[in-house]
Amino acid sequence: MNPPRSALSVLPSLADLRSMTRAPRRDLLCGLTVAVVALPLALGFGVTSGLGAASGLATAIVAGALAALFGGSARQVSGPTGAMTVVLVPIVHHYGANGVLSVGLLAGLMLLALAFARAGAAMAYVPAPVIAGFTIGIAAVIALQQVPNALGVPLPHGEQVAVVAARAAEEFEATPQWPALLLALGSAALMLTGARWKPTVPFSLAAVAAATVVAETLHLHVTRIGSLPPSLPAPSLAFLDVSRIPTLLAPAAAVAALAALESLLSASVADGMRPGERHDPGKELFGQGIANLAAPLFGGVPATGAIARTAVNVRTGAASRLAALAHAVILAGIVALAAPLVGRIPLAALAGVLLATAVRMVETDAVRAMARATRGDALVLTLTAASTLALDLVRAVLIGLAVSVLLALRAAVRNTRLTPAAADELPGVCNVTYHCAGPLLFAAAHRIRRTLADVEGVAVVDLRLSGLTAVDATGALALKDAVGDLRGRGIEVNITGVDQDHRRVLESFGVLPENPSSNRGAIPSAAGAPAP
Repeated sequence: MNPPRSALSVLPSLADLRSMTRAPRRDLLCGLTVAVVALPLALGFGVTSGLGAASGLATAIVAGALAALFGGSARQVSGPTGAMTVVLVPIVHHYGANGVLSVGLLAGLMLLALAFARAGAAMAYVPAPVIAGFTIGIAAVIALQQVPNALGVPLPHGEQVAVVAARAAEEFEATPQWPALLLALGSAALMLTGARWKPTVPFSLAAVAAATVVAETLHLHVTRIGSLPPSLPAPSLAFLDVSRIPTLLAPAAAVAALAALESLLSASVADGMRPGERHDPGKELFGQGIANLAAPLFGGVPATGAIARTAVNVRTGAASRLAALAHAVILAGIVALAAPLVGRIPLAALAGVLLATAVRMVETDAVRAMARATRGDALVLTLTAASTLALDLVRAVLIGLAVSVLLALRAAVRNTRLTPAAADELPGVCNVTYHCAGPLLFAAAHRIRRTLADVEGVAVVDLRLSGLTAVDATGALALKDAVGDLRGRGIEVNITGVDQDHRRVLESFGVLPENPSSNRGAIPSAAGAPAP
C-alpha cells in the first residue's frame, strides 16, 4: 500500500539527495567553518539551558544532522539556540532535566503534526515588527542570562532573568571575581572587534581559545566546563515518565511553537540571502520534528534552526544540505578527539561569546527604520520586545500579533468609505447614490450603519458596492439592518455592482434576494416585508 500523498510531500526527494553531490568539496569546507562557529555556541547554550555543555553538543550533532537531512531548506543549520534556552530555563526549574527531555520529545511529535497540517505557510503572515521585537527581546534575555557566568558567581535562584542578573551583580559586589569578568569582557571585545574587521572569520572560537590559554597559563581560579564524554551516549527513553505527560503538554506546546517560528524565520533569512531560493515550510517542520524526537534520546535539548549559523553557512557558499550535515559530523569528531581540551574552557569565556552574539543579533538599521515608519510599527516592535523580556517568547509573539491585527483593523476602518456620489431630483422623487469602498468588516460596521441612518428627505437610495473589497457576517448584518431601517421609513433601496464573491455573503444574510437575475436588486426590509 502506498503512503498517503501528504506523507510523501514532507520526505526528502531524490533531487534533494542528488544536490549533495554537486559541490562536495565546497560544502565540506563550509561545514568546517560552521562547526568552528557552532562549537562555542553549542557549549554555551547547553550550559545556559541548565542541562550542561554535553547536552548542547549532543543537540548540535544529532538534531543538526537530522534537520539537515529531512529539513526543507538546503542551507539551514540547526542546533541549540538562545531563544530556546529562554523557554527551557523555567522548564528545568519546574520539571528538572528529565522533564526537559520529555518536553523535547513531545514537541517533536507536535512539530510533525504541524508539518502534516501544512501549518508552515502561516509564517508568511507574521509582521516584520513582531519578528524584530521578538529578536530584540531574545537578545536582551540572552545577555541577562550570561551575567552570572560572566561575573564568576554561582547561579542565583529565580526564574526572571532580570532578577537573577540583579542578584548575581549583588553577589559579585560582595565577593568580586575579577578574573572571570575580565575573561568575559575580553572574549566579547575580541569577537565584536574581529567581526567588524573581518566578518567572515569565526572569531568566536578564537576568543574562546585565547581565554582558555590565558586561564591555563596564569592558573586563574575560574569555573570550567568540566569533563565531557568523548562520544554520544547510547539512545535511551529512561527519562520519560508517562504519568507526567499531561502536565508537560503546555510547555511542550510552547517549545514546539518556538521551534516552528524560529526555524521558519531562519529559513526565510537564508532565502533572502540567496535570491531565487525558497524553502519548503512543510518539510522544514518535518525535519525539525524528527530532530527534536531524536535529540532527547541522546540527552540533547530541543533544537531549532539557528539564524547565526545559517547565515554563516550561506555566506561561505554552501551549495546543498551536505554542508549542514558535515558541520554536525565535524562537531562529533571534535568532541571525540578533543573532549579533555574542550572541558578546560572557562564558562566566563562562553558567557563573553554569547554576550557578543546577543549584541550582533540586533540589526540596528532595520529596527531604526521600523521605529520611524509608523507609530503602529513602533508600538508593535516595543511591545513584543518588552513582552519577550517580561513574559515568555510565545506569549510575546501572540501579543505582537494581536496588536498588529487590531492596528490593521483600525486601518481598514479608516479606509472604508460610504460617500454620497450624486442626488437626482425628479418630479416628486429625490434619488441619492452612495459609493461603498474598502472592506465592510465588523470594525467598520457601526460607522456604515450610522451613515445610512442619517439619510433623510429622499425617496430612493442607490448603493453601489463595486468598490467593496471584503465583507464579513457583521458587516452584512449591519448593512441589512441599515437598509431595513431606511425601508421602514418608506425609502426605496437598490444595490448595484456586487462582486460574485461578496454576493454569496450578502445573499446568505438576506441582504440580497437569492439567485437574482441581475446585479441590481431591491433589498427586503429587516422584518422581511415586501418592497412597497
